Amino acid sequence: MTSERDVSGPQRPIGLAVVGAGYWGPNLVRNFAGSPHFRLNWLCDIDKSRAVRVLGPYSTVAATDDLDVVLADEQVDAIAIATPAGTHLDLALAAMRAGKHVLIEKPLAATYADGLRLVEEADRAGLVLMCDHTFCYTPAVRKIRELVHSGEIGDLHFFDSVRINLGLVQPDIDVLWDLAPHDISILESILPPGVEPLSVAAHGADPIGTGRSCVAFVTLQLTGGAIAHFHVNWLSPTKVRTTMIGGSKRALLWDDLNRMQRVTIFDRGVDLMPAQHAGAEDREKAFVSYRTGDLVSPAISEREALASVVEEFADCIRTGRPSLTDGRSGLRVLDILEAASRSMALQGTPVPLRESQRGQTGQPAPSALELAGQGSTA
Repeated sequence: MTSERDVSGPQRPIGLAVVGAGYWGPNLVRNFAGSPHFRLNWLCDIDKSRAVRVLGPYSTVAATDDLDVVLADEQVDAIAIATPAGTHLDLALAAMRAGKHVLIEKPLAATYADGLRLVEEADRAGLVLMCDHTFCYTPAVRKIRELVHSGEIGDLHFFDSVRINLGLVQPDIDVLWDLAPHDISILESILPPGVEPLSVAAHGADPIGTGRSCVAFVTLQLTGGAIAHFHVNWLSPTKVRTTMIGGSKRALLWDDLNRMQRVTIFDRGVDLMPAQHAGAEDREKAFVSYRTGDLVSPAISEREALASVVEEFADCIRTGRPSLTDGRSGLRVLDILEAASRSMALQGTPVPLRESQRGQTGQPAPSALELAGQGSTA
């Protein structure tokens, strides 16, 4: 049943239920319970006793293992889903068909096809569908987005991220699907208008015999000749979380483990200048010049990113605007992940992206196997 409560104004809190009391659910419970924009009514989990433990003995939030009860509650305007990716499609479809706005923990769905169904359902119902790509809401990434979109670094040349550590080897997914969604979503959020990924080439390795890739390298070709690269690794003895972004004017380094200097802007780079004193036949030749300038580390506030996710979700519900990490954004991340998986299976064959092809032709791109002349994928 669709809720008829008016949440378009700031005066009434938005009724919400969290579904999933496992790893991420308690973080959602804490942030939604502490937000003035929401009234947390339910915590739903297939193990009701786990939900009760998360809420504690003095909570006024109700615990249940019956999703139908939650969806039938007219006081619930929105659902936040923190369950395994394979359950996202059914849970989110049920919520939207009951008239509820939906926030989904990353990834949006287990497959691109499932994600597309969710996006289409949200469009049909006129509901907010938002993916919780939390890193996009960190103060550092928001500052990087501001710098890129303002033209501070000039035209984008490259994006190079490293996300490596020792473990944890996951039992059901490879390192690509475990770690890369963070950096792909960050890239997706900071790209300036007119720049988008076109194709993906990826390589993975399983040197310890787990049956899934534990190390992966992913390369994206971007419009305008720019390139993006991701290195994800479960086998590194040290933890590294860095992203270097280079532009025609400046470059910046984000080191997420350096709390004192998370973002550094380098007024350094390479310029291609026309030769000034060459003969007439060499006028079009150019030479490389290097510039060295100041290093600047802007002040970055410290704030829990999930609190910003909650605020964004509330504002999108009240205004109807799409979020920074809306369903379409989550779908583009899935597109890149699936293309990277297909490329790894084909020993690094570049795979065009469906979302890019869809935008250009209205039709999805061909599969990697079709491109390789081996038929179509299942």
